[in-house]
Amino acid sequence: MIISNRNEEYYKALLEKNTEYEGLFYVGVKTTGVFCRPTCPARKPKFENCEFFESAQQALLASYRPCQRCRPLSHPNHVSDIVRVLVEAVENNPEKRWKGQDFKNLSVDESTARRQFKKRFGMTFVEYARARRMGLALKNIRSGQSVIDSQLSTGYESGSGFRDAFSRIMGAAPAFLNNRKILNAAWIDTRLGPMIAIADEQALYLLEFVDRRGLEREVERLRKRTRSAIIPGMTEPIQSIERELVQYFEGTLTKFKTPLFLLGSDFQKSVWEQLLKIPPGETRSYLDIAVSLGKPTAFRAVAQANGANQLAIVIPCHRVINSDGGLGGYGGGLTRKHWLLEHEKQGN
Repeated sequence: MIISNRNEEYYKALLEKNTEYEGLFYVGVKTTGVFCRPTCPARKPKFENCEFFESAQQALLASYRPCQRCRPLSHPNHVSDIVRVLVEAVENNPEKRWKGQDFKNLSVDESTARRQFKKRFGMTFVEYARARRMGLALKNIRSGQSVIDSQLSTGYESGSGFRDAFSRIMGAAPAFLNNRKILNAAWIDTRLGPMIAIADEQALYLLEFVDRRGLEREVERLRKRTRSAIIPGMTEPIQSIERELVQYFEGTLTKFKTPLFLLGSDFQKSVWEQLLKIPPGETRSYLDIAVSLGKPTAFRAVAQANGANQLAIVIPCHRVINSDGGLGGYGGGLTRKHWLLEHEKQGN
């Protein structure tokens, strides 16, 4: 999702139907469940009912469906018949898993559909359909529906199929893996909801709640920076963090020993190292962290580095709060942040 300090700018562009913003953002409307382009002719929603996204795929994964008036999945001033037919087919049956015969039934050439979607939206049609289906599944999870109900209601007969599909969306392996680093992604069920863990054979690279906004963007950035293919699988660091998370939620573990790979700037790493020094049951403010680094005016940069942490719980960014005692932000949601802090206090 778009960083909040730009939301007002985008909302103003939405009200003005400013064509200069075409392709820069999409807006999801909470009250209707649709997402639109900046120039949509429909009645404008209130600011508090808007969510802004950098891509159509982000909006889809957040469970929004494309608006029928402005057709955000069609290129401005050009509505492809193939795109229109396929998008409508997905909306008629969003749980459907597409096969070759389905394209033939619609008299659509599969390779042409792939090219048109890839050129317009940066994703193939199959990726679009999968993102729409997964968006619905994540919406179910966020609303409290159990994982098993979510996977069955979105067309997956098995838990492994649901998990593997999620991993493929987060980082599909390229066709050729020669000379490419391999990272494995696995689904971990926890007391606070499912998480995704990504690791190689030596260290853990990422641990996030699957309903975190912008997770797909995080994983894509990880894949590009490590020049890796991310595929479903299990490694020793993933098995280790799975065991340790069980112990953490049981209240019997206060320090994680799973080896970590920190992917960030020198400043970000220095902030994360300070986070690791905060004892369980205690908190620090962004200003406290900045002072400990000898940079008391850099508290905003500390906050940004805190938000860039990709190892939830293990690197305890949830232990950083506002100077006034407010919880501040947390990628996994403030409800989880409050729970984690209370859980750690009870263990001390």
